[in-house]
Amino acid sequence: MSVPQVFSGARSRPLAEVNERAARLGRGLRTVGVDSGDHYAIVLRNEIAYLEANLAASSIGAVPVPVNWHWTGDDLKHLLSDSGAKAVFAHTDLLPAVEKFLPPGVTIVEVEVPEEIREAYGLGDVPLTGRYRTLDELVEAADPSDGDGPGAPPMSVIYTSGTTGLAKGILRNPVDPEKSAGIAASVMDLMKLKPGGTTLVPAPMYHSSPNVLALFAAATGISLVLMPKFDAEQFLALVEKYKVDEVQMVPTMFTRLLKLPKEVREKYDVSSLEAIIHAAAPCPAEVKQGMIDWLGPIIWEYYGGSETGAVVWCSSEEAMAHPGTVGRPFQDSQIRILGADNEPVPTGESGMIYVKPFSSWPDFTYLGDDEKRRSIEQDGFVTVGDIGYLDEDGFLYLSDRANYMVISGGVNIYPAEIEGCLLGMDGVADVAVFGIPDPDMGEVLAAHVELEDGATVSDDDIKAYVTTNLAKYKTPRVVVFEDRLPREDSGKMFKRRLRDQYWTADRKI
Repeated sequence: MSVPQVFSGARSRPLAEVNERAARLGRGLRTVGVDSGDHYAIVLRNEIAYLEANLAASSIGAVPVPVNWHWTGDDLKHLLSDSGAKAVFAHTDLLPAVEKFLPPGVTIVEVEVPEEIREAYGLGDVPLTGRYRTLDELVEAADPSDGDGPGAPPMSVIYTSGTTGLAKGILRNPVDPEKSAGIAASVMDLMKLKPGGTTLVPAPMYHSSPNVLALFAAATGISLVLMPKFDAEQFLALVEKYKVDEVQMVPTMFTRLLKLPKEVREKYDVSSLEAIIHAAAPCPAEVKQGMIDWLGPIIWEYYGGSETGAVVWCSSEEAMAHPGTVGRPFQDSQIRILGADNEPVPTGESGMIYVKPFSSWPDFTYLGDDEKRRSIEQDGFVTVGDIGYLDEDGFLYLSDRANYMVISGGVNIYPAEIEGCLLGMDGVADVAVFGIPDPDMGEVLAAHVELEDGATVSDDDIKAYVTTNLAKYKTPRVVVFEDRLPREDSGKMFKRRLRDQYWTADRKI
């Protein structure tokens, strides 16, 4: 068996060394005021230092707080204050935003920007500022023989993406060793991870799922290939080069892979892939079918939230037998669909999805907002704000986010269905559909569309395509073409940035 490694760009580091450096880094954090139970923030892109900074918590009982490094305004200001972080790891080029909002008494740990990050994001030379202690200095200052080694993967405080408001920090209850072992076994099963295997991390580790996957892989001797930024063809090249057998993705990545020319896809040998796991956003049935047709029945899906972990699970065979489903309860998880009166709705009828996670998953609260946590619970079941329904066989289907549902002339319309339709249209690269104000109907639909390079598509073409494939009342009234839609790296669309301009400004439609 080869020695497990972490690969990032042209660099590699033995996994044992990564874990050893992480343990030393944890002890080094004590010198900057971080100790057991304390929080520290991580404002880094995917690279080896991210893993070391995240794993450092386990050796001293601290709590890492992954941060969306794109945040530069109110979101970042809120998180740095709300999280109570005593230190912040940040890449050198991200320091100006961190410095702007740094609360008093918080220590910055500077991290050098490696070559693969500079190349991926078009950065020039980014020398260290010399103003702060660096990650490497904290590692080197710690005595290798002093203190504990790496422990179980830490349970990070993950902040929700903030697509509908300021992000909320999810604080999990402490986990005893027995429950930790149960979580580890469940994660390994869910993610199809196997000791001695190789996983690829194409999504940012500041999100819950890639964060959990990377930490558990590092703790169980699985090689990791880190992508600083997703690129469809580069993804295929990395799978071939490192013989990747497992990867977790989001549907947006599927769409970009399927839009590659056939000759490009066939150029790479990806036969090593045994499992592709996806979640985080609804996946149109035709997109999933396209992936299965290409790669075989190795596509698995789960549904849940950062708060709840995975609660339902779906194989390729189940997806083909029940097109559009996200699966049935995982292990001993439970699902309820409740109406506006908080009573169960009949089978096949949409309502708010409430879930009870599998028994070993730790309970949680929102950092500094216990009332918010209580408000989303009904009889031990919690909701993360999704609407859906169950079929007669107990399979769950997602309709949309509750915040995105449009009520037009008294009719409920779920934008996700229209988005899935338009993603099947030639020339359409991405789309966001949402409700905008209308004096007669209350709301009508708007579609903001990103076209593929060189595509010629008109607003009438968009409307005609929807009318041909869906009910006429689901046709967008307004179509706007965008150079680039504001989609999060995790695949989630920042609809708020598009929608708010219609509701908060005097924009004519």
